[in-house]
Amino acid sequence: MFRKIFFTATTAMMIMNSAFAEDTIIVQSTTSTKNSGLYDYILPVVKADTGITVNVVAVGTGAAIKNAMNCDGDVLFVHSRKREDKFVAEGYAERRYDVMYNDFVIIGPAADPAGIKGLDDAVLAMKKVLAAKALFASRGDDSGTHSKEKSLWAAAGIDQEAASGTWYRKTGSGMGATINTAIGMGGYTLTDRATWINFGNKGDFTIMVEGDEDMFNPYGVMLISQEKCPTVKSREGQAFIDWLVSEKGQKTIASYEVNGKKLFFPNAK
Repeated sequence: MFRKIFFTATTAMMIMNSAFAEDTIIVQSTTSTKNSGLYDYILPVVKADTGITVNVVAVGTGAAIKNAMNCDGDVLFVHSRKREDKFVAEGYAERRYDVMYNDFVIIGPAADPAGIKGLDDAVLAMKKVLAAKALFASRGDDSGTHSKEKSLWAAAGIDQEAASGTWYRKTGSGMGATINTAIGMGGYTLTDRATWINFGNKGDFTIMVEGDEDMFNPYGVMLISQEKCPTVKSREGQAFIDWLVSEKGQKTIASYEVNGKKLFFPNAK
């Protein structure tokens, strides 16, 4: 009798765990998206609408893509367009979906030692940071933000790596930690606007450089290929993507605000 009861209870638990696992997906994503608070805002709605529990692994875009290529997830949601297109071209996803965008900004202290406040030219700002040997905190983690920063240094004709450890400091950390480092040492850094708006401990830091078309920051989402990764939950992952690009999902993303400021602008096609 005991064995029968134990078997029944164990079987029921296995069924419950199986059902839970079926309705759970892993999304490889960025620290900037998580730091913005967006997931805390939209995922309860996703759960209510689809029944799917979304577990987010928040790392730099480079690490997120590597994790996805290693089959450690079901969906990839990042912001580095060239690498996203390469991910699709190499067969790790069938297609990329536009979801939303915001922009990058350069933040810095009120003292503004490089004199860049009010500029709308990020490359010029980088040149002025170099000229002043002003402290600059870089994520240095192969993230989407780090990739954008490197492209700005390159466009300015600056080898910032040669100055690593002097005025140029790499944190090897996510966006929030890098902002904290910049504030702690009174230097500049590049960040996505959403993370900055949602960041709590701003001190006397403000946005110094904004409005440059080259600072456009689009986000894309991809279902990881089941051919490459047989364990991918294609049905549940696609349902999450379909929600993001649906009218309901796009309106929910658009409605996310902090202190009356919109953090993301939906652009699904």
